[in-house]
Amino acid sequence: MARTASSLWRTLKAYQIYGANTDVGKTVMSTILCKAFERSDPAQNVWYLKPVSTGPLSEADDRHISRFTSQIKSHCLFQFDEPVSPHIAARTRPPLSDSEILDGVLKHLTECSQAGPGVALVETAGGVHSPTPSGSSQADLYRPLRLPICLVTDHRLGGISASISAFESLHVRGYDLDAVLQFQDDHYQNYSYLRSYFEKKGIPTVSIPQPPKRELNEEEDIEVMTEYYDKMAKNEGIGELLSELSKRHQTRIQRLEEMASRAYSQIWYPFTQHRDVSEDTILTIDSASGDFFQATDSTVTKDKNELALLSPTFDGSASWWTQGLGHGNPELSLAAAYAAGRYGHVMFAGTIHEPALTLAEKLLKNLKNPRLGKVFYSDNGSTGMEVATKMALTASLERYKWDVPKSDVGILGLKGSYHGDTIGAMDCSEPSTYNEKVHWYQGRGYWFDFPQVKMKDGSWVVEPPAGMEDIFGETHVYPSLGDVFDIKSRYDSVAGQKYRKYIEETLHRLVKKEGKTFGGLIMEPVILGAAGMLFADPLFQHCLVQVVRQSSHIFGPSDVNSADINTWTGLPVIFDEVFTGLYRLGRFSSASFLQVHPDISVHAKLLTGGLVPLCTTLASDSIYDAFIGSEKRDALLHGHSYTAHAVGCHVANTSLNTLLEMDRSGQWQVYKEDWADAAAAPSSSSSAPSTASSETGLEVWSSWSKSFIQQISKSRDVESVFALGSVLAINLHDNERAGYNSSAAAGLQKKLLEAPTELKFHSRGLGNVFYLMASQTSTRETLQSIERLLLDVLS
Repeated sequence: MARTASSLWRTLKAYQIYGANTDVGKTVMSTILCKAFERSDPAQNVWYLKPVSTGPLSEADDRHISRFTSQIKSHCLFQFDEPVSPHIAARTRPPLSDSEILDGVLKHLTECSQAGPGVALVETAGGVHSPTPSGSSQADLYRPLRLPICLVTDHRLGGISASISAFESLHVRGYDLDAVLQFQDDHYQNYSYLRSYFEKKGIPTVSIPQPPKRELNEEEDIEVMTEYYDKMAKNEGIGELLSELSKRHQTRIQRLEEMASRAYSQIWYPFTQHRDVSEDTILTIDSASGDFFQATDSTVTKDKNELALLSPTFDGSASWWTQGLGHGNPELSLAAAYAAGRYGHVMFAGTIHEPALTLAEKLLKNLKNPRLGKVFYSDNGSTGMEVATKMALTASLERYKWDVPKSDVGILGLKGSYHGDTIGAMDCSEPSTYNEKVHWYQGRGYWFDFPQVKMKDGSWVVEPPAGMEDIFGETHVYPSLGDVFDIKSRYDSVAGQKYRKYIEETLHRLVKKEGKTFGGLIMEPVILGAAGMLFADPLFQHCLVQVVRQSSHIFGPSDVNSADINTWTGLPVIFDEVFTGLYRLGRFSSASFLQVHPDISVHAKLLTGGLVPLCTTLASDSIYDAFIGSEKRDALLHGHSYTAHAVGCHVANTSLNTLLEMDRSGQWQVYKEDWADAAAAPSSSSSAPSTASSETGLEVWSSWSKSFIQQISKSRDVESVFALGSVLAINLHDNERAGYNSSAAAGLQKKLLEAPTELKFHSRGLGNVFYLMASQTSTRETLQSIERLLLDVLS
């Protein structure tokens, strides 16, 4: 498979020949380069590969190479007889996917690398964006390889524009242009202009005479072309170019081999105890595509005898939970380039631009939360939560008019919660490893312990916290995960009654007996990520919101008498969907799982598909109204220079449009069908409050297969496991140390790295919790290969 092959070798110099247009002489230039490489070092191998060719076999490009060279090994992977575009020619054959072509190219190049020192040229078909047999752009097809590019420019009328456009198309996709090859034309003189253009960018350029016109007699034509090729292979400019290409190849390898060492001496990494960091533990990423990094293996880079230098490595944390549409997604790259070209950055105080307005309207529409009416922009999840906390506390103060010091006002939340590392967001979490050594941390609030959802030994259970069985009841087993989410039928159960009673009594004790003051309820819906992937019982979270909203009499005197059912009551409810929102768990909003609507909702990470930082904090009108006053100090005085960054907003619109279309088109249907019996039918009767969402019966599914979850839950090393959406979390047994002090996840990571398999992946553990995060575009084949490896290691 393509993911298990390198695209950089120590002794094989591989280049891809692109043309600025069709019929610009790519094959002629390829022939010249092949002969020049052969001449420069007769001991090296030279290969030529045409992945896809159309037209009669007698006119095929690989045949042309063979005709005019003696030692060059030429090959074509897929030949179509009809002389038309590949997407048309391929209609007469069984479907040919992009991955088949990519795998074929990698297989061929890998075989070349094993044959000894050499050079390989991979010639594309037509222009940069000529269609592949599947109809995609070949610039996107070959992007995962990221081979250095030799671009053959267009010497004809209009060729300057075509050549620059071709370069920009490649550049925006992350290709490196190592050389520009030009045919001279004294009439248009494109080569003169383009030489200046590209050399200013540090790209070597060589211009050579055009080939002679074709002779009517084939033998004479071959004789004339043979003489031309022999002469051009000795061209001084071509010779200098080969030396430059070789130098660039070696420089690229050297830089990759040095980066870990240089980083070790200069970089301070986040969330990292540097006592455990060494040059060998730092992963050097050359590029990324889809779910995979193209990264160096430290054992390989130190062994000069190893041929392959890069290993496709599965991005197991989805790059800290941001990746949704795959690395190097061309649509997102183009969206960013468009917005950067149209706006750059424009200030957002008293102004509006189309990307920001469109994104605000899109979020308000698709979150389907009737309470939300306003959108506030910031740069990341922590800042967005800081804004949300300011909103909630100010709204509560305006309503309840507390007469207490500001430092005495706290929030309600859940144990283990984490909302970021800005000062205010940090204070919204209980004491933990993240904040115990932060000098200004105060931890203002109360955090409820809660029952958790797990699969244990093949069964879904809701398990109370240790020592709280008398409060929450014993562990309860459910037929399916869908039954756990069937809040309507569970609401009046014994568990539901116990939850509400416990919450009511706790709030009364904290406020009426202990005199505490609270200004908001903050929760991560369903899964608490940084806490260790804790899967909260959705019924408990639902009950917590409902009880808080019905407890205005506890929190303070209130004169709320609004006919609007969307006016906040009790305390403002904040949902931190930075991690869990926007299809991470399989739905646009994770609030829908709880069947309650927050007053404030925070979204980041998947918002931009993992390309650029951006965060939105959405609030109800009743929250917004608390900041309307006669003085500036009454306003929400928060912002930063890049508020509503136009590039980020436009990328977010593109990302959300793609995710919504994937949902509408049934792209995840294969996963939903696998989990079909995990979704419980909606209950026909219930006394749950009427403010609950009507979205019961929606699919509960995961891109990780149901059978795998059941199997791995029975492993002797696994305490419990769960999968939801693209999230997989495995809780490992550790009888000696618990939580973040455990090294169980690190131990599993080590076993996986040492496993005898070509599949590599990068992951991060959370104490005794090993988790993996797929993207929303991960293929079933990729995930099943990871599942098999995990089963093997944990069996």
